Amino acid sequence: MKPSVRAKLESLAARLDELNGLLSSQHATRDLESFRRFSREHAGLTGLVGLYRRLQGAEADAQAARELAADPAMKSYADDELKSARASVEKLEAELQQALLPRDPNDDRNLFLEVRAGTGGDESGLFAGDLFRMYTRYAERQGWQVELISESHSEMGGYKEVIARLIGQGAYSKLKFESGAHRVQRVPATEAQGRIHTSACTVAVLPEADAVNDVVLNPAELRVDTFRASGAGGQHVNKTDSAIRITHLPTGIVVECQDSRSQHKNREKAMGVLVARIKDKQEREAHAKTASARKSLIGSGDRSERIRTYNFPQGRVTDHRINLTLHKIDRIMDGELDELVSALSSEFQAERLAQAAEGEEPAVARSGV
Repeated sequence: MKPSVRAKLESLAARLDELNGLLSSQHATRDLESFRRFSREHAGLTGLVGLYRRLQGAEADAQAARELAADPAMKSYADDELKSARASVEKLEAELQQALLPRDPNDDRNLFLEVRAGTGGDESGLFAGDLFRMYTRYAERQGWQVELISESHSEMGGYKEVIARLIGQGAYSKLKFESGAHRVQRVPATEAQGRIHTSACTVAVLPEADAVNDVVLNPAELRVDTFRASGAGGQHVNKTDSAIRITHLPTGIVVECQDSRSQHKNREKAMGVLVARIKDKQEREAHAKTASARKSLIGSGDRSERIRTYNFPQGRVTDHRINLTLHKIDRIMDGELDELVSALSSEFQAERLAQAAEGEEPAVARSGV
């Protein structure tokens, strides 16, 4: 291990000891904001410093085995102990190297999920509905909350567009690689001759932004329109102008929300999506200026980039970025995404480690909408 890395770990261990003292102080909760900040920092350091302590223990075991080997009677036993200790040191050093890679600051955030029908007409709208159900079922399996922001149904069912907020610890870290074009190959219910059709949808995953700290909005640059939300008619029809459309004039970004009968709630939800989109646009522009010439194996995540194919006749799902094919399409469409999510995350981590080993700046984790 490089001396600079060990020095950093020693510094982090000292900081953890300092935080232990601060949090155990009888005055720790007088300033709740500081207490929460220190608690988050403590939680972030505990695992890393724990790994470092285990590494130190394994190094001590290796040194003890080397000293024991000086006794001819103990040499065979000492050699076995040294081999085991060295294997532990190697494993722990690799774990620490990965743990020290910069975390995506958005990983712990909630997210906005946007699914839009693309090429393929009615079948694309139906597939957009299937994708949205897949993600909501996955969210339910994770214990997350799903809050519908807006929806525009297609004529044959499914959606032209649907936007939802997924609320849960680490939600963005799980789904941030889902942005892009999703292609489906199947026989539509309306196809009389049994021909396989190909259509596509686009998915956008945006980390929820902190409206106060992440994006500064000038009210003069916002145009807010109200209109009557569409409804099913009868006693449930919305007779007030509760729906909201917000246009950010400098960027041209437009967000609509009509899910709630409360204009205030619709405005609040629309502002949340608007801020997330503006923040994402700013980050994409900054990333484009500073991106390494070497492209991440996960891809750019651009919505025009085909990332995955769902082939129903063959019962398979293929992620083209990592050449992974799974023959369990029914289970995946029912929200069993853990294997895909884990594989994408592992590939991204491997790419970052390779870049770090070559002295490059690791790529920033991107939804890249």
